[in-house]
Amino acid sequence: MDTRPAADLESICASFAVEGRWISTCPIPSGHINDTYCSRFEAGGGIVQYVNQRINHHVFREPELLMANIERVTRFARQCIVAAGGDPDRETLTIVPTREERSYLRTPEGTYWRMFRFINGARTYDRVEDVRHVYAASKAFGGFQKMLAQLPGGRLHETIPDFHHTRKRYDAFLASVEFDPRGRAAAVKPEIDFILAREKDTGVVVEGLASGRIPERVTHNDTKLNNVMIDDRTGAGVCVIDLDTVMPGSVLYDFGDSVRLGAATAAEDEPDLAKVGFDLGLFDRLAAGYLDAARDFLVPAETELLVFAARLLTLECGMRFLTDHLKGDVYFKIHRPGHNLDRARTQFKLVAEMERQESAMDAVVRKYL
Repeated sequence: MDTRPAADLESICASFAVEGRWISTCPIPSGHINDTYCSRFEAGGGIVQYVNQRINHHVFREPELLMANIERVTRFARQCIVAAGGDPDRETLTIVPTREERSYLRTPEGTYWRMFRFINGARTYDRVEDVRHVYAASKAFGGFQKMLAQLPGGRLHETIPDFHHTRKRYDAFLASVEFDPRGRAAAVKPEIDFILAREKDTGVVVEGLASGRIPERVTHNDTKLNNVMIDDRTGAGVCVIDLDTVMPGSVLYDFGDSVRLGAATAAEDEPDLAKVGFDLGLFDRLAAGYLDAARDFLVPAETELLVFAARLLTLECGMRFLTDHLKGDVYFKIHRPGHNLDRARTQFKLVAEMERQESAMDAVVRKYL
């Protein structure tokens, strides 16, 4: 978290085209990549709030391209929301430009900052407090995909190339097993064998995209519950946020990852596998919300693979955790010995549970199609 004095944040705010008098800036303790703050201004006899973020340029190595994506997406979203009679100030992020009319600020020290308008009357949830929120968030992501399927102007930039290229993730896993730099492979043979037995799955979506059978779409690529703002009054999904990974991909990536995150019965790093399971009721709500928004624009090659995508994205994530464990925990932050191995095992347990309940999951998807 940032330790700069408040005066520094005041000077950052002063670089953006905000009217009124700066009052304060305080940290928002959420997210694992960017540093986020809420700034308060006195304007027009009231208090106006904004969100400031310092972009982690070590993760996103080309912040200029990232912001170009967000500019395009939010500009188009505003047009669509206005045309539909909605409220663009609440239903999409609104970039506050710098006084030089840019979407981001680059400081002399080489840090990157941006500012958004604060969305009032809505909040995010880090964990499920009301199952209706699961439906609302999934519907918001489906609507987001459907809207951006019409985005003009060519491909967006890939802010993290090959992010969900499962075949390349598999190849990286094989390399980590072969080189075994920390001598850990022998102790995790069951986990290695679990992945090897499912090698054929890793090429299904990437090969479908390459052949054109599965259409390339604009996708969010981080479809967890707390990336949708839920309206305080109606409980509806108001706005999809955290657009840093919006880029070309497959809708299957987004739906699959939302199921991996949203239908699990335990935390991603739960060491007690007896607590790890797959909740078919939560899957029902995820599928219902998503298809209520997206069924009209999906093609058969996509709908046929929705259940498979849930398994695939869970396998991919577990594979990444195990790869990092074998390499010596060089990518994901760990808080205890074997942390990445615990994470991998939870994902593999989820994959096994999804395989066991595959026919029931298929029935849920058919019901909402």
